[in-house]
Amino acid sequence: MKRKIFTLLLVLILAVSLSACGGGDDKPASSMLSVNVGPEPESIDPAFNVSVDVATLLIHGFEGLMKLDENGVPQPGMAGSYEISDDLLTYTFNIRDGAMWNDGEPLTAEQFVYAWKRAADPSTGAPYGYLFDVVKGYADVMEGNADALWVKALDERTLEVALSAPCPYFLELCAFPTFSPVREDAVLSGESWAAEPGTYVSNGPYSLEEWVHDSYMVYAKNEYYYDADAIGPDNIRFVLMEDDAAALAAFQNGEISFTDTLPAEEVEAWQGKPEYGAMPTIGTFFISFQTQKEPFDDPMVRKALSLAIDRNYICEQISKAGEQPAGAYVPAGLTDSDINVQFREAGGDYYSVEPSRYEANCDEARELLALAGYPAGSGFPKLEYIFNESTLHLQIGEALQSMWKEELGIEAAVSQQEWGTFIGSLMAGNYDLARNGWNADYNDPISFLDMWVSGGGNNVAGWSNAEYDELIYEIKSTVDSKTRFAKMHEAETLLMDQMPIIPIYFSADVFLIDPELEGFYCSPLGFKYFMNVSMPE
Repeated sequence: MKRKIFTLLLVLILAVSLSACGGGDDKPASSMLSVNVGPEPESIDPAFNVSVDVATLLIHGFEGLMKLDENGVPQPGMAGSYEISDDLLTYTFNIRDGAMWNDGEPLTAEQFVYAWKRAADPSTGAPYGYLFDVVKGYADVMEGNADALWVKALDERTLEVALSAPCPYFLELCAFPTFSPVREDAVLSGESWAAEPGTYVSNGPYSLEEWVHDSYMVYAKNEYYYDADAIGPDNIRFVLMEDDAAALAAFQNGEISFTDTLPAEEVEAWQGKPEYGAMPTIGTFFISFQTQKEPFDDPMVRKALSLAIDRNYICEQISKAGEQPAGAYVPAGLTDSDINVQFREAGGDYYSVEPSRYEANCDEARELLALAGYPAGSGFPKLEYIFNESTLHLQIGEALQSMWKEELGIEAAVSQQEWGTFIGSLMAGNYDLARNGWNADYNDPISFLDMWVSGGGNNVAGWSNAEYDELIYEIKSTVDSKTRFAKMHEAETLLMDQMPIIPIYFSADVFLIDPELEGFYCSPLGFKYFMNVSMPE
């Protein structure tokens, strides 16, 4: 993340003045910051999160060896310092003096060893477990040797990690929530350890103090955090909302000072107002196929459904927040082997997103559908497109429904699901087509590509391709930058040829914020940082 992309992205630094907010807490109102970043989380165990909104909760409750600054650059976190060997294969992290858990117990190197091995172990079922494949021994872990991961506590304050090949983004991984430490005694106390404040042991700037499920979570400043004096609000109240209209009403009523959601039909009305915030993110909104189901196991069918989508209509008439039609999967904002060239610029589009080409795309889609055995949609089973409850996603679903019917003769049902149900359906592969999205986990295109390896924890499409798997392995084993990036372009070309997913647009992050807030910022990964917000006297 030290590359120039972060100088191109807007870093929002705004000031804060908060009105009184209610909610079951006897602290002075001025010490409480109320915000909405999403609905009830599926899990706040660092090993099991898959969503950006929960990542925001995790970076307030936990801190890894590294942490990201306002420009997305990794800085020392729980590791006060580190050394890298000349061959770039060995990292030695020195746990800082004063690193403690929120119950006052010292944080040790061995606790990182436990957390990393737990997350990497396939028996744990961590969706992001594959991120540890850069660490030496991961292949043996996948073969059943859970202790093979080469991460060692040399003593209580020294952690040594050996990589299988030089990894340019390894320090960024060390700031990613899945790489956070967890306490073995807490985890072994039961599955509910991360479900209630009383058992939730964490080490970040804040501690979970109160959780009224499906309503709100209160995080209180962690007195044992090494930099507690520099932390802003004494308390952060994360109001849990799934309905974007309700979140907007709460913001307008002064009940919350930030909302990470805005009804699609309201975007234009808020643009230009001091409360409106928008910034580009390194992300792609796309549709996942369940490729294990007929007829979605046929690449021609998948391509036909993709080509029949008018991406410009979705961006200009529905989302309206500055998103860009996606002609590929890996988004704009990531550099290539030449840091003066973006990966997307070097790779180009795999299909045209020019408005003038839409009819030609539809003609090609009809030809592919006929070759697949469904001329004019004849005999094609009615498909179902699922998404979480949201005005935006409903409008996109209805647009897709209309396009597929009008251009291909295919009937589609749209199905809204409550967030928890939707995530369950997505992760279990219980769907035909589903809305999806991905933000970069670090500043490297592999963050988007490696999730589609066979059996990957985030490969919800169930897609498997041996050639693709080999390419990803070679990318992660290659030292030469030019060769590495060339293979990433090969991998994306194969992915777009097989089309287990349909890229729709490159994302933008839209939110509403009290214009008096000071010290708030977003990362290009989509994480929201409230720990540095200044509270009024």
